[in-house]
Amino acid sequence: MQFLGVEIGHAMTRVLALDVETASVTARASAPHEWLGGLPDGCREQDPGMWLRAVDLAVRQVLDELGELRGSVAGMSVTAAPGGVVVLDEDDRVIRPVKWGGDLSAKGEAQEILREFGGAPGLIELTGNALDASSMAAQVRWLKLHEPKHFERARRLMSVEDFVGYWLSGETGTSASTAATSGWFEVPERSWSRTLVDFVAPEVAAMLPQGLPPSQPRGVLRDALASAWGLEGQVWVGPGAGQQAAALLAAGIAMPEEVIADLSGDGCLAGLSEGTRVDYRGEGEVGCDLAGNGFTRMPMRNVVSAPEMVRRHNGWSSADFEKALSETAAGADGLLFLPYLRGEAVPRLPEAQGLLHGITMNNLTPGNLARAAAEGVALGFAYGMSRLQDMGYEPLEVRLTRHAGPAGGQLLADALGVPVVAVSGGGGPLLGAAMQAAAVWFREQGEALGFEEVAGYMVTVDEESRCLPDAGRHDFYQELMGRQQYLAEVLHDGGFM
Repeated sequence: MQFLGVEIGHAMTRVLALDVETASVTARASAPHEWLGGLPDGCREQDPGMWLRAVDLAVRQVLDELGELRGSVAGMSVTAAPGGVVVLDEDDRVIRPVKWGGDLSAKGEAQEILREFGGAPGLIELTGNALDASSMAAQVRWLKLHEPKHFERARRLMSVEDFVGYWLSGETGTSASTAATSGWFEVPERSWSRTLVDFVAPEVAAMLPQGLPPSQPRGVLRDALASAWGLEGQVWVGPGAGQQAAALLAAGIAMPEEVIADLSGDGCLAGLSEGTRVDYRGEGEVGCDLAGNGFTRMPMRNVVSAPEMVRRHNGWSSADFEKALSETAAGADGLLFLPYLRGEAVPRLPEAQGLLHGITMNNLTPGNLARAAAEGVALGFAYGMSRLQDMGYEPLEVRLTRHAGPAGGQLLADALGVPVVAVSGGGGPLLGAAMQAAAVWFREQGEALGFEEVAGYMVTVDEESRCLPDAGRHDFYQELMGRQQYLAEVLHDGGFM
């Protein structure tokens, strides 16, 4: 059987086909998006109709690549980058373009909501998370205050993935994994926050979608689309997946206490739990995975940028960087790199810059600089692990979303203090959406295969990448992490970071 995953990103829509019998991806395609032009600074908007055209184009390409296998397509599901809100009128027409992908229009409204509820601590107490300008809550508040005529016409409010899922199936609804990113969903209670909704606009309560159980489909693919795509029989449409939750499933993280280190550009350290473990210090985000469990996510902005800067500076390939890392001793001869080149989320230093500390006449070598950059990132993961441990997480190992190389993997194991192992293949949220579609289909067929079983079957690890921590080096990196965090704190409090 084939299952389609659809991912709506800022730059493009991507679609893949997953064969559950061979546990392999059988086809891929993509279609680009464009941002609307002529907008003021800080505004980024897209036409939702463009997503639908892109889905249609990419699905057709995937089905053409599948050839005769298109007849075995049994389900599909959608994930999307978080943020934004699609506003529909009583005739289900889109009222205005969607503010998305870093649009700052609702920054003032986000601050207004924060002030009303006692700042970030008050909102975290209420919902589990703070919010920002990209959240549905802030953007709906902006719409009411700045475009009241549009707000008066509004009858439905949807996330990006729910809007596309509605187009596919004709059925409304949302998953907890999607709702948790909206800004006004009480994650521990798994319900919309009526208190927050009433402050933004009481009439909004009737516009929000009903929740869908994790293993229940949204519906079946509309006849018109099935006919246009040449698909026969019922094709189930999954409930939809929040992007972060879909990424967890794609890495095989489906059981409580499992932890993943995402080594992508906007990476994270995230742990799964039966309930919701809220970070009241406001560094970790909480959400719901595709099975309804909770997760705590420590976002990190510089996982790739710091090592990449050193690599480009030296004109190195990735293999050259790995070689330099392997040939340089732990501690980089005293160099300590605070790799906050793009600001940082954990620790919360959004306006920070990078810092290289401890330079002497002899230690500023290419190898030491490479080691310091890699260690700076690894120490960030170690700090994230310490925060997860504060909340009760005790992982037996950490899965990596990609192979970090022998030296890089060993560095992460030593910094984290637990074994690390890379996931084979990868696939990210797009794969996770297809896996959700498969799990939902199995449940509809009466088969006792849940998300844990699908993850266990579909996702394997590369045992050759497994690295075990060295106790002595872990102690060393714990001390170094303390120095890094102390230095960042002192500089931040002094107004220098």
